Amino acid sequence: MDLLFICREATEDSVIGNVGMALQAKAAGRESAVLFTEEALAALAGQAFHWSPLFSSRPARIAISRNATALGLPVASERDDRWTDLRRLLEAAREAGVRLLACPLWSQILSVDGRLPDTIERPATEEVLAAIESAKVVGGY
Repeated sequence: MDLLFICREATEDSVIGNVGMALQAKAAGRESAVLFTEEALAALAGQAFHWSPLFSSRPARIAISRNATALGLPVASERDDRWTDLRRLLEAAREAGVRLLACPLWSQILSVDGRLPDTIERPATEEVLAAIESAKVVGGY
C-alpha cells in the first residue's frame, strides 16, 4: 500500500477529496485505499452526508459537482449534474482498483454490519493495521 487516506467526516467534500485523491494516485500507478471511520462510516451506513459550511450554498455545491465531474471524478448525478451522487464516485473508485475500507473498530461501535454499500470492504482489524503500517503516507482530507 502506497497511500492510505482516512475519511472520518460525514461531509460530501471530504469524501470527494479523499476518494478523488486516491483515484488520482491509482491512475499514477500507486496502490491506494480509503479507510472510512467515525461519521463517514455512519453516513455510508444510512445517516446523512452534509457539506462543510463554506460549501453549503447551492452555487458552491453545483460548481463542485460539475467541476469534479469535468475533472474525471464521477460525482454528478446522471439525472441532473447540479446534484451529487457519491455512490457513483465510490463505484468508480472500486472499479479502478482503489480499496474502500470500513474501519473495523468503528464498524463494531456503530453496529453498521449489513447496512454498508457493497463497494465498501469489511476487513479484519489485522488487515487494516497492516495497511496502515505498510502505507508510505497515511492522511486524509
